[in-house]
Amino acid sequence: MEHIGICACSAEGAALCFRTICVEGEERLGRRYAHPEVSVHTHPFDVYMERIEGGDWNGVADLMVDSAEKLCSIGARFCICPDNTIHQAYDQAAARSPIPWLHIAEEVASKAKSLGYKRLGVLGTRFLMEGPVYRSRLEAAHIDWTLPREEDRVMVHQTIFEELVMGRFTEEARGRFNEVIGRLDKKGCDAVVLGCTEIPLLVDPSRSPLPVLDSTRILARAALERATGQVTSQ
Repeated sequence: MEHIGICACSAEGAALCFRTICVEGEERLGRRYAHPEVSVHTHPFDVYMERIEGGDWNGVADLMVDSAEKLCSIGARFCICPDNTIHQAYDQAAARSPIPWLHIAEEVASKAKSLGYKRLGVLGTRFLMEGPVYRSRLEAAHIDWTLPREEDRVMVHQTIFEELVMGRFTEEARGRFNEVIGRLDKKGCDAVVLGCTEIPLLVDPSRSPLPVLDSTRILARAALERATGQVTSQ
C-alpha cells in the first residue's frame, strides 16, 4: 500500500479526513484495524490565514510545497489536502512538489458525474465560493453550478471562521445552512457541494434539503482507493 501524506491547514477538516482514512481502511481491506500508512503535516493556521487574507497564493503554495517535501522525506508517495480554500494555490504547489497530489474538486466533480448530478450548489469560504477552484473543475467536467446569494455567502463564510474551524457545531448554525441549501434547491440544484472540509461536521445529510457531496470524505476515499488499489463503492 502507498503511504498517504496529508497536507493539513485547518484542524477539524484535516482530522475528519485522517479519521475517515483510518476507519474506512479496515472495511476496505477486510482486516481489523487495517489502513494505509498516513502522515500529517501542517503549518500554523494563522500563517496560512495571513497569506490567504492577503491574497498571497504564491505564499500559500510555498507552505503546501514545504509540507509535501516533509511528507515525502518520511515516505509519503502522494499528497492530499483536506482544505478546499487553499486549492486556489494547488497548481503552483503541485508543479513544484516532489510527490503527486489529488485535487479535491476534481474528486468531487468525478463523484458528481458518476451520480448523474447536473447542477451543483457550492458552499464554502468566500475565497472558495468566489474563486476558481470549483468553477474550473466543474466546468471541465461539464457540470453546471451556482452559488448562494450574497447574504448567504457572508453568513456561511463567517460561520466557518467564527465557529466551525474552532470546533463549534450548533443546531442554530445547522438550521441556517439548511435554509441556504433549501434556497439552492429552489434555484434548480440537484445536489450541494460541502466545499469547506468542516461543513460535513455540521450538515446532516438526512436533514439536508438536497443530497450532499461531502468533499472531505470524497477526498479521503479517493486517497484510500489510490493507496490500496481498491475502488470504493461509497
